[in-house]
Amino acid sequence: MKKSKGRSVFIATCILPATILFVVFMVIPTFEVFRMSLYRWGGYSAKKTFVGMQNFKILLQDRKFFQSFQNTVLLIVLVTLVTISLSLVMAAILTREKVKGQTFFRVIFYIPNILSVVVISAIFSAIYDPNNGLLNSLLGIFRGKGAEPILWLGDQNIVIYSIAIAMIWQAVGYYMVMYMASMSAVPESLYESAGLEGAGKIRQFFTITIPLIWTNIRTTLTFFIISSINLSFLIVRVLTDGGPDNSTQVFLSYMYNQAYTNSSYGYGMAIGVVVFIFSFALSAIVNAVTKRDVLEY
Repeated sequence: MKKSKGRSVFIATCILPATILFVVFMVIPTFEVFRMSLYRWGGYSAKKTFVGMQNFKILLQDRKFFQSFQNTVLLIVLVTLVTISLSLVMAAILTREKVKGQTFFRVIFYIPNILSVVVISAIFSAIYDPNNGLLNSLLGIFRGKGAEPILWLGDQNIVIYSIAIAMIWQAVGYYMVMYMASMSAVPESLYESAGLEGAGKIRQFFTITIPLIWTNIRTTLTFFIISSINLSFLIVRVLTDGGPDNSTQVFLSYMYNQAYTNSSYGYGMAIGVVVFIFSFALSAIVNAVTKRDVLEY
């Protein structure tokens, strides 16, 4: 009895600090966001006016908010599909093919993930520079001299895709390494049996590799979709600051501008509530859609 009680005290002592930190820095601020969304407040004055659902009514008529919503959804879909697809293909090549320097490629492709967003943004600012940037310099070889430079961060029609490329470059190596770890655990005998049956490498990839690492894909897919909401804000904030003409505003950048730049803290928190609900709803949908029976081998 004493041994069981002592074990319970030990476990409680271990988890108590983490629980306190979680409540103080996660639970309480989340409830505070919901509470402040019901007020009209500039954020710097002591005067707060309770307005109920008025902030949400304004939000439903805000064209810039819906533009930021559209940009966020576009980045989530485009970046997620391209990143996960590239990561799977690259992981399969480095795992299944006899590529020299496999460890070297792992390190090289993983490096962008350990760089800060400021460094990544600086790299792509140099690449996208309209006059001396690497991208326009390479394209100039084919376009000829005298051609107008492409404004990768200044053209409203293409700037969102420039942001997407930076996000993909940052994330693809990290997920490649994760998928390589999962693929390495798949028994080689399964591929040998499939090869004897006449299945090519592409068919093996879709009928053996993907199903057997599906649990990992499902987990990383949900994680990446949610994390891309945060990453899009950081990239946009440093690269374009929402421009040109708000064409790259995303959920969190628009919320930040409203709360801390336009002194509409209550309205910014209303946007935060929508982001919170959207993230959880999206996670639930992805989990439901990607649910499969676990295959064992």
